[in-house]
Amino acid sequence: MRMLINVPETVVADALRGVAAAHPELKVDVARRLVVRRDAPVAGKVGLVSGGGSGHEPLHAGFVGPGMLSAACPGEVFTSPVPDQMVRAAAAVDSGAGVLFVVKNYTGDVLNFEMAAELADEEGIRVERVLVNDDVAVRDSLYTAGRRGTGATLFVEKLAGAAAESGAPLEHVAAVARRVNDCSRSFGVALSACTTPAKGSPTFDLPPGELELGIGIHGEPGRERRGMMTSREIADYTVDTVLEDLQPRGPVLVLVNGMGATPLLELYGFNAEVQRVLAERGVVAARTLVGNYVTSLDMAGVSVTLCSVDEELLALWDAPVQTPALRWGR
Repeated sequence: MRMLINVPETVVADALRGVAAAHPELKVDVARRLVVRRDAPVAGKVGLVSGGGSGHEPLHAGFVGPGMLSAACPGEVFTSPVPDQMVRAAAAVDSGAGVLFVVKNYTGDVLNFEMAAELADEEGIRVERVLVNDDVAVRDSLYTAGRRGTGATLFVEKLAGAAAESGAPLEHVAAVARRVNDCSRSFGVALSACTTPAKGSPTFDLPPGELELGIGIHGEPGRERRGMMTSREIADYTVDTVLEDLQPRGPVLVLVNGMGATPLLELYGFNAEVQRVLAERGVVAARTLVGNYVTSLDMAGVSVTLCSVDEELLALWDAPVQTPALRWGR
């Protein structure tokens, strides 16, 4: 295999050492697998904690900082972090205002964050949990009961993070997070399989000239396989699938997300087609984000996430954010 690594066993630890060297504004505990805002806990502020298997970077550690997450718990590649990590993260960011766990809907994540919430409660830390389950492609996948959590995780972390940064109480921050999840839908397409460091070969077989519609971020099967389609055809299929389920009544946030190995040249070209479909369907794109944000190692492909917004949610989106992977304002 051709990967820029030392050995598979140290991939996550090596990456965390690199994060620490590049971002002194973060506290990175390599041994305990934690990434925390250096100024945490912030007095009077609700802490936001998320996490999941590594391999989806910049999710989640790349979204730690003012205006977004207070801490992230990276697990091994495509493997949930453990409850001890989550409890340590909650303790590190709790100022007495409580902590919100943002949890993608994968069985390991759900069970471990649930256990962590119980342990945190025993330590006197008030915790709320919000489940992200935005993927419209399939239900009851290999990793999930119900819909998978994918691109909307970014929207939940950003908008709930802005609410927390404004000083809102835990109940309101959690309500914003749940509302954003309820107003978001995603759909992904794979043009190639991904390769995990431990396996060293593609995680599934996708023959040349074919693509997978509705792929999961761990390489889980989607709805169907088809022969290769043009960017225009993929945008028509993807956006229509999302809109059919979401049925927005107003403007939307748009995330055109690369799966890890798709060049920005292609992503921006695909975004042009996404914007065309939205305009043809009478849907206003209030804000658009294009890039690799919720990835699947070296998978070539794209996902589209739409979030129906009003003035309140749009203001939270526009609020300042300063993280390694997302920053604007101030």
